[in-house]
Amino acid sequence: MENATMQTRALSFLNTPSNGNLSLDNGIVPAGTGKVEAGTVMGKLTANKKHFVPSPHAEVAGVEGAEVACAVLAYGVNATTSDVEVSFVDRDAEVKLPMLAYHASVDDQAKMDAKIEQLDAVGIRAR
Repeated sequence: MENATMQTRALSFLNTPSNGNLSLDNGIVPAGTGKVEAGTVMGKLTANKKHFVPSPHAEVAGVEGAEVACAVLAYGVNATTSDVEVSFVDRDAEVKLPMLAYHASVDDQAKMDAKIEQLDAVGIRAR
C-alpha cells in the first residue's frame, strides 16, 4: 500500500470572503508553470494581464510583473503542458496565513512578510 499525501483543499486557506463572489476573479495559469497548490500567492504577468504565476521574490525574465503578489490561487492546478483557467481570491478577503504557499524564491520570513504586505495592498488580509 502506497503512502498518500493529502493535497491542500480548495479554498481551505480562505477565512472570510466578501459577500457573494466579490473576492473571486478568473484568470489563467500558463502552460509550463507546473503544478501549483491551492493557497499559493500569485502575481500577474505584465505581458498578459489574465496570466498568473506563483509570485517570485524578485523580477524574473519571462514572468515580469509577477514579483508583485496580487492574488491567492483558489484551486490546485497542473499547468505543466497546457494553460489552465482558474479562480483567484484577489480582493476583500481574509486568508489563513499558515495555509499560504509561496514561490521557491520566497524562502525566508522577510520575503514572506513582503508578500503579505503586497497582498494587503490589494485588500487581502492574512491573519
